[in-house]
Amino acid sequence: MGTDRPASGAANGPAGPRYERIVDELRQRIVSGELAPGDRVPSTRQITQRWGVAMATATKVLTELRRAGLVRAVPGVGTVVEPRPGTGSAPRAGAPQPRPAGLARPARATGTPPPSGALTLERIVATAVAVADTEGLTALSMRRVAADLGVATMSLYRHVADKDALLTHMMDTAFAEHPLPGTPPPGWRAPLELASRLLWEHFRRHPWLAPALSMTRPQLIVSALPFSEWVLQALHSHGLDLDTAFTTQLTLFNHARAIAMNLETEREAEADTGLDSEEWMDGQEPALLDILTGGRFPALSEVARAGYDLDLDALFEFGLQRLLDGLAPLLDTPPAT
Repeated sequence: MGTDRPASGAANGPAGPRYERIVDELRQRIVSGELAPGDRVPSTRQITQRWGVAMATATKVLTELRRAGLVRAVPGVGTVVEPRPGTGSAPRAGAPQPRPAGLARPARATGTPPPSGALTLERIVATAVAVADTEGLTALSMRRVAADLGVATMSLYRHVADKDALLTHMMDTAFAEHPLPGTPPPGWRAPLELASRLLWEHFRRHPWLAPALSMTRPQLIVSALPFSEWVLQALHSHGLDLDTAFTTQLTLFNHARAIAMNLETEREAEADTGLDSEEWMDGQEPALLDILTGGRFPALSEVARAGYDLDLDALFEFGLQRLLDGLAPLLDTPPAT
């Protein structure tokens, strides 16, 4: 955690509040074309560093620019300049490898171009996955997929019944990308580690996948069944009854899924606010530190002073190992005679 300090001197000068002067400067850069449609504008962190203002002021700058219709937040990219009449479209969300603000325009991300030829279920699913990967589930619709394919929306229904069916096909495709190996490693712990890490990689690769899955109303995803079978076989072959083994499989699955749910929600939050998680935390820090100064929460105060870097990969791995440690007595202890 870091602190944001305003520059020395008065926050308001003869030209008005400081944030208004920053807004005017960025507006001029946009109007003049120095920042072209699709270019990234400075982030809140860059604004605080360049103009020496507090994080709250930097946030207000971007809010004013959004209200003026000059910029918009793009998930996974940042805040970019909106297109102006006659200048063409701005890049879509999720453009790969965006460069620093004002230096270069991110490339337009339209997913994998569909192959030529007749419309097929495979083309529809591939296009839908590309939309969800780059822009999230909220951007996914039958109309949007049809538009990206350049076909009429109704033509999709000859291949897929509805959006729910399309989503099931998408999940089946995602799990089929990287299957489990044909032969598991020896023992029970190594197979469970391998299966759980592969599941986590699927969630990492497709942030929409975890929230799309349901544990209480599981969809029929054929390519995901080997994961369950793999875990059941590893546990049952080492003495665990199938009922407990299946409960264990659900526990491991939900551990990965629960952490992965944050991937999509964070992407949506960044799109709504224009702030990444670090920038958002910087904005909350002063209020948090003020609450912690009372002495009621000494342990939390120490964590706040030292700083804590949230790493979802490390969080997943820590939880996985603790779950397997807890499972070990059921499998490693010889049965009573």
